[in-house]
Amino acid sequence: MYKKELSPEDLLRIIFEYTAKIASEQKLNSVLVHMANMGREMILSDRCAVWLIDEPNHQLYTTVAHGVDEIRIPYGTGLVGNAIEAGEPIIIEDAYNDPRHNAENDRKTGYHTKSIITVPFRNNDGEIIGAYQAVNKLTEIDYFTERDLELLSLAASYAGKSLESVMLHQEIIDTQREIISTMGEVGEIRSKETGNHVRRVAEYSYVLALGLGLSVNEAELLRTASPMHDIGKVAIPDAVLNKPGKLTEEEYDTIKSHTNIGYQLLRGSKRELLRTSAIVAEQHHEKWDGTGYPAGRKGEDIHIFGRITAVADVFDALSAERVYKAAWPLDRIEGLFREERGRHFDPAIVDVFFEKLPKLLEIRARLTDVE
Repeated sequence: MYKKELSPEDLLRIIFEYTAKIASEQKLNSVLVHMANMGREMILSDRCAVWLIDEPNHQLYTTVAHGVDEIRIPYGTGLVGNAIEAGEPIIIEDAYNDPRHNAENDRKTGYHTKSIITVPFRNNDGEIIGAYQAVNKLTEIDYFTERDLELLSLAASYAGKSLESVMLHQEIIDTQREIISTMGEVGEIRSKETGNHVRRVAEYSYVLALGLGLSVNEAELLRTASPMHDIGKVAIPDAVLNKPGKLTEEEYDTIKSHTNIGYQLLRGSKRELLRTSAIVAEQHHEKWDGTGYPAGRKGEDIHIFGRITAVADVFDALSAERVYKAAWPLDRIEGLFREERGRHFDPAIVDVFFEKLPKLLEIRARLTDVE
């Protein structure tokens, strides 16, 4: 069934709706989804794809394309490649009469491409960073017109600049995550741990956070911050940190100081990620009943991120062989968590621990330490 061309009022509604959605997003994939939906609705196409340039691999790719999974093609190939390379839009009425059309994707998906419009979009410096591509016009005139080109070009002008901002934000976040993960591994290597310890604790924390009902954003924040939980160990002498025998009371106090040291290292940052890392570093050894350290916080006075990391860290510590102990069997670990429910650990988190244990064991197996 054909669709009627949109009225000016309908167009304004779509533009305002999607520009507001795009402006409020910080996740790249969400912005791409909004871009694809805006393009499809503005020009009444059946499908719309947002193509980006993968410069290191000299490819073009789309992770958001209605009706299909990710597509990758060599840079400069296909209609989208030609449009990006030339820096000019392309409109064709019948794809199969144009030698630039790559029909292989149709053969793979069973979809029949007829009319296509492709519009490159640029960043704030005027550099092309990708392209819109809409397929199959749904009106009685079943091909794209100059009016469609004007509308999609308008969308591309706004979306390209917004996309660059989100991509730069994502690059900053990814860099922060990489630095935090590496710093966390440095702390663990000094105590004869492997990098996989911090990775496992991060993944366990993420699963537990979601199981408790925290938002995906909160769970992601904790997963990113948790590798820094033992960063304060960088200041603990090796003779104490790796002592195989029983610690003296003075040595144990030295070990415990890693929580305050980690907090002091991280607390001054204005970045949410590092502030969260400071909380986790300081509070992951506090106990639900108030007998933990460094401050003897009790119950919900302990930040939820500290409470979650405590469960994740102890589970991994008991599961792994260390210089001073053998790995515990699973039934013994389960027994300890039952005993310490409401004492060391938040009861609600212990309940989620048992509920999510199969998933935690999958993570443990996947990220096992390799000798």
